[in-house]
Amino acid sequence: MRTDDTSGPAEQPPSTGQEHELPAVVQRLWGDTAPRRRGPKPALSAARIVQAAMELADAEGLAAVSMARVAEAVGYTPMALYRHVSGKDELLILMSDAVAADLPEIPAGSDWRAGLEAWTRAQIDMALTRPWMLDLPLSATPPGPNRVRWMDQAFGVMREVDLPADEKLAVVGLLAQHVLGEARVHVETHRAAVQKVRRDAGLPDDTPEAELDPAAIHAADPYADFEVVLGRYAGPDTYPHIFASFASWSGPAVDGPGDDDIAFGISVVLDGLEAYLRRRGAITPESS
Repeated sequence: MRTDDTSGPAEQPPSTGQEHELPAVVQRLWGDTAPRRRGPKPALSAARIVQAAMELADAEGLAAVSMARVAEAVGYTPMALYRHVSGKDELLILMSDAVAADLPEIPAGSDWRAGLEAWTRAQIDMALTRPWMLDLPLSATPPGPNRVRWMDQAFGVMREVDLPADEKLAVVGLLAQHVLGEARVHVETHRAAVQKVRRDAGLPDDTPEAELDPAAIHAADPYADFEVVLGRYAGPDTYPHIFASFASWSGPAVDGPGDDDIAFGISVVLDGLEAYLRRRGAITPESS
């Protein structure tokens, strides 16, 4: 571990010399607004509006979320919503942070790798449960209090990893990118399969997935037969390297990725991270 840190304790991180006025929506996201005037608590609140919007997105997707639909859900006029939320753009920002309200459970005693594995898997699972998260524009995902709590949890998992703060933040960013890519592939292929089943059955596009045959959805996955296609059609003349690999392939290895490709992807990413940490001298053999 490094011992050259001579900085004393501080209640706040050091100044970056780049202080500036944050956007109003970010200040509201963090509760950095003027205190509410005295009087009875209003029946309608930003939290209630956000919860209604999230329930609507859960049921019908993000495209269904509008100020008018949310107003209908809470039993108020759209104008009443604007007293608490400036518009749909701010509503999406509040939703993006609210969806991360619950921290994942990291098993007690987890080392940095097991902790980051659980932390990353929890994000992917959350995105698969609420796929509308992936439809949020990047402009709707500034660092809010709940998202930063997730980051803080990851920093806690890495507390024994001897890296400076900016590199730990880069690790968090790397894993977040993996989450987005992995979750998007699963969500988009599932959506494509569901739509194919609807189309093949002559059903309307808004037919609930619960009314469809799960086996038919699984069979309609556009990548379900990917390995079979490669093995059958990747000939030696046009695709010599793929052909050579599949010609000697006898099927999945016992210790291979198996059916849980999410776990496989996380494992490979963490293998790379572990190699980097060893090269940096940031972990000891006992900590990996």
